Amino acid sequence: MTVSADALHIVCPQCHTTNRVRVADLHNTPDCGQCHQTLFAGHPLALDAASFDKHIGRNQIPVLVDFWAPWCGPCRMMAPAYEQAAGLLEPQVRVAKLNTEEAQAVAARFNIRSIPTLALFVGGKEVARQAGAFRTAQDIADWARSHL
Repeated sequence: MTVSADALHIVCPQCHTTNRVRVADLHNTPDCGQCHQTLFAGHPLALDAASFDKHIGRNQIPVLVDFWAPWCGPCRMMAPAYEQAAGLLEPQVRVAKLNTEEAQAVAARFNIRSIPTLALFVGGKEVARQAGAFRTAQDIADWARSHL
């Protein structure tokens, strides 16, 4: 599938189908051509080991990933701000979470040593990383945008 400069590949958060979306339509609540669900819901996408590589590798927008675990106090403290950050960043940035307890091989592959850790991926490559919790959604959004 060839994409022109005025269109991007966006992976559906529900069915994981890759969609071609015109850049001009990103703010018009585009939906998936396969399952017809919205491509951007303003909430972090829960990734697992099976969906991680597809979303990182196929999305032609940056992907911000929160590597977290349910037992982690700072992760739980940052969760509401991260949820709000999705509303600030989408549709320019896909906001996702990866539970390191359930996807240990992915966390090991990226050498995640402390959580929470935010990693920003552009074109399938990690471009920035921040270990530790942010306090506000605006801090998260500002950090992500500063690396784009």
